[in-house]
Amino acid sequence: MKLQTIAKYIDQPAVISKLHSAMPSALAVTGAGVWGYETFHRRHNRHSGSNRSDHHKHHNREQKAFKNAITIASAAGSAYIGAKGLKIGGKTLFKGLIDSPKLQEVLQNQTKAIDKFLSARTTDDKTLISTLENSKNRPFTLKAIETITERLPKDKISKEFLSEILPEPENLNSKEIFQEIKRLSLIGLIPVAGGVAGGIGADVITSTQSRKKTANKVKEGVYQYLANIFLCNVGAGAALFASEQMVKAKLINPLTPLKKLGVIFAGITATGIVGGSIIANYISKKCVDPLFGKKHCKNEGIYSERKPEPLDIALHADDIATAGILSGFRWIEPALPVMYFISGYRAGIGYRNNSKNK
Repeated sequence: MKLQTIAKYIDQPAVISKLHSAMPSALAVTGAGVWGYETFHRRHNRHSGSNRSDHHKHHNREQKAFKNAITIASAAGSAYIGAKGLKIGGKTLFKGLIDSPKLQEVLQNQTKAIDKFLSARTTDDKTLISTLENSKNRPFTLKAIETITERLPKDKISKEFLSEILPEPENLNSKEIFQEIKRLSLIGLIPVAGGVAGGIGADVITSTQSRKKTANKVKEGVYQYLANIFLCNVGAGAALFASEQMVKAKLINPLTPLKKLGVIFAGITATGIVGGSIIANYISKKCVDPLFGKKHCKNEGIYSERKPEPLDIALHADDIATAGILSGFRWIEPALPVMYFISGYRAGIGYRNNSKNK
């Protein structure tokens, strides 16, 4: 089986629609898993203290479970709303940032395209005709895609038909690239803001709020958004824009989708993975902490409160989605809300690894 056939199968409209439909369930399962792990993880017992009563430990665990539930629901709920939008009583209050037609609509359009092609062009290839007939009202199989791409004639009508049922990755120009960056950055901002709001709300409800806890949530929100989301998107877009200008100046050859992927990862590495945490920590120290009355010693390093760790690197998996989308591939887009939800949750609990170690 050719790699190109597999790529077309994954990126076909019907499969993308199915993935979008599965996104709410994936969010719910991920949220439940995070809640169970964070609530019942053994670190809770270690930090509870051996001299505390069983009743006290039970109360702390109940409180922790409740606060985690609020924070997770807020982060996951806002991630879903950001992607799908919000309607109340048939009125749209917020339009979703990820637009995906329903599977039934996709399959109806696919069937219409097949009928139109078969009626407009005669062919003696019985295998091709049979494959197209069997592909009505259902997603294309790998074998069907291979048969269609190999046996379909090379004339104009056939090429237009193929691009309609199995679209090629979009070749975005610089303007479209930055529009996508804006959209992707908003998709990431909403769950982070939701996580911070949920975390602060949980503290208020349980009467455990403090200026330090609130400050930590805001600072972690800044860290997650800048280091793990926004600056990576900006780096990807800047690298693509620069390469596009070099193509126009005929300094380099036009970029294929795979070459675009390499350019994007270079930009992500330069601005997000390398510089993102430094910038986020600097903003927290110079802007956020003064608002909450905290002062820093002159000899404190940039990572005195928050240093990058393996999970932060793992969270850059969403950069694969960003790279794929900016390269024109859409199949990985439904995973974005799930990936950004993790950043939202960590912001909601005000995660500060150096402070925790102390």
